[in-house]
Amino acid sequence: MFSREESKKIRQEFWTSFGQEYSRKWILYNTKVKEIQLKFTFAQKRAIVSLDIESDDIIIQAYYFEKLESLKTILKSEYLANIVFDAAYELPEGKTISRIYIELQDKVSINNKSDWPKVKHFFAENMHQMEMFWLEFKDFITS
Repeated sequence: MFSREESKKIRQEFWTSFGQEYSRKWILYNTKVKEIQLKFTFAQKRAIVSLDIESDDIIIQAYYFEKLESLKTILKSEYLANIVFDAAYELPEGKTISRIYIELQDKVSINNKSDWPKVKHFFAENMHQMEMFWLEFKDFITS
């Protein structure tokens, strides 16, 4: 096990090296829609690229999720075949959001540096596809 400080240092090292290898501007929080963010998640046992819908208003959250669900066939056939839709995804801290995501199927750990190249490639490839989908359909999703 790593101490909290060692884990923090390892996470910082991963994200710094990822940014150096894939030095492009990702959309992430800059979707121009307060309730929608694109995210990278790399934790102890999983790596995920996601589009998260988070709102205190469950009607708004459901509205955006339903819009995304209506595009499911296109998203799966043209962008991310293994995308998962979850209207009630529970975050580790207990908060429930709506999330569409793709997860690296191999068990990986941010603490294992030999996993990093595989995760970096997974992130870059899948976030690029998520961004292309978002840019193509954001007007529909937000209308």
